[in-house]
Amino acid sequence: MARSQKLILASGSPRRLELLDQAGIAPDRLMPMDLDETPQRSEHPRSLARRLCREKAEAALSETRGDPAWKDAHILAADTVVSVGRRILPKAEQIDEASNALYLLSGRNHRVFTGICVVTPDHTIRQKIVETRVRFKRLSNVEIESYLASGEWRGKAGGYAIQGLAGTFVVKLVGSYTNVVGLPLYETVSLLTGEGYDVHYKWLEG
Repeated sequence: MARSQKLILASGSPRRLELLDQAGIAPDRLMPMDLDETPQRSEHPRSLARRLCREKAEAALSETRGDPAWKDAHILAADTVVSVGRRILPKAEQIDEASNALYLLSGRNHRVFTGICVVTPDHTIRQKIVETRVRFKRLSNVEIESYLASGEWRGKAGGYAIQGLAGTFVVKLVGSYTNVVGLPLYETVSLLTGEGYDVHYKWLEG
């Protein structure tokens, strides 16, 4: 990869940044897109993840269009949705949202969908949706109240962060673990590589 190639991450998520760093990828610019993430009427969780990741990518493209410093950049955007059946759980900002989500998830299966979207330098758009199935143990009131007190739920889809204390709640996981964290690494790297972004050159630097 020419060193002039650049990557814009249309997100401000520390978790996505950490996951990219794990893969040896360092975005050249972070562009959190402040969009309305309210589901549309009867919108399926998978469709919501697909729509939002594309809207974030397109918003970043619009903001950088015409700027010669970013004309050859790839843009990466993602959105994660947690659902029980067709019911979409919010990104918990208030403690009651997190509490309601945890009581709903207790002892049940749920699905995590992450939509990833890559825009190439010639403005080609590529998308992929990744699904992971997760089952929680039956949570006691003490476990829920203690988790709420930890504050780890803030800003998390479904009101929990699997990479933290809530990892102790998981009985079974089928699919990508990094998808549940917020960015499925295998699929992200495959999508970037397939669209001409060499993710491996930094590996060679040791």
